[in-house]
Amino acid sequence: MRDCYPPIEPYEQGVLDVGDGHRLHWECCGNPDGKPVVFLHGGPGGGCKPDHRRAFDPARYRVVLVDQRGCGRSTPNAGDPDPGVARSALRANTTAHLVADLDRLRGHLGIDRWMLFGGSWGSTLALAYALRHPETVTELVLRGIFTLREWELDWYYGGGAQAIFPDRWAEFLAPLPRELHTAGAVAIIGGYHRLLHDPDPAVAGRAAVAWSAWEGATITLLPRPSVADAFTQPDFALAFARIENHYMRHTGFLAEGELLRNAAQLAGIPGVIVQGRYDVCTPMRTAWELHRAWPNSELIVVDDAGHAFNEPGIQDALVKTTDRLAG
Repeated sequence: MRDCYPPIEPYEQGVLDVGDGHRLHWECCGNPDGKPVVFLHGGPGGGCKPDHRRAFDPARYRVVLVDQRGCGRSTPNAGDPDPGVARSALRANTTAHLVADLDRLRGHLGIDRWMLFGGSWGSTLALAYALRHPETVTELVLRGIFTLREWELDWYYGGGAQAIFPDRWAEFLAPLPRELHTAGAVAIIGGYHRLLHDPDPAVAGRAAVAWSAWEGATITLLPRPSVADAFTQPDFALAFARIENHYMRHTGFLAEGELLRNAAQLAGIPGVIVQGRYDVCTPMRTAWELHRAWPNSELIVVDDAGHAFNEPGIQDALVKTTDRLAG
């Protein structure tokens, strides 16, 4: 089993003003003269973590990490206790904005072409960026493929996944009025939107923890309290839940099936898809369909893994892949 590389600190970091009142925190790690790769975090709203730096050989990669609009160390933050600030974090916050932000950051850092590395929502953003700016992409390394199609949202937020996690699903529904419990994904996501923006901080806080706890409890093959607990930290949960809910309400600001429908346009970009077979959050069906639609893509199925970046088999496959592509 291939371990991640040892912990590493950035050699450079800063804040990029991307307009609309948003300022994005970015950092660079590894070798300043190495192969450029940008890490695209999940959620949306998950932010970058120190462990995300460790999927790449620091001697061979120039690793760029950026906190997307509204989360992590970027400002304004959707978890800000000031409701006005929190609302401003969701304004001008769409997939198109995030794609434009990435390309602005690439230019700011003087990078001509880079590898995109993204999991879960990060895979969505990577696909959207590569379709918009294919000339700037050397390779795509994707995990836990998510395209925000109607069935994907129905599965995870409409009750499909309760077949595997009925106990966790009951906890997820608990903050909502009972009439919404069987009303489907659109109504459930809408009900959470109202709770997450309730003027009473206690109401919004409880809803945020419940929303985030559902994800934390379902992304690993076996229960891992350390992973689940990280999702229920109040400061993290509020920004995470608000941004994620914002994107789910708008189906990622994407047309139905848009990313898969256009995947053939990625034929000139080498790509590796790493997918846990027992991924409840983003089921393998989407990864399979992307692989079939994307010429020259490689699909690696990890038979003993769920969704999380740090599932042992997924981590092993990702690090071996980045080693292979380092050049």
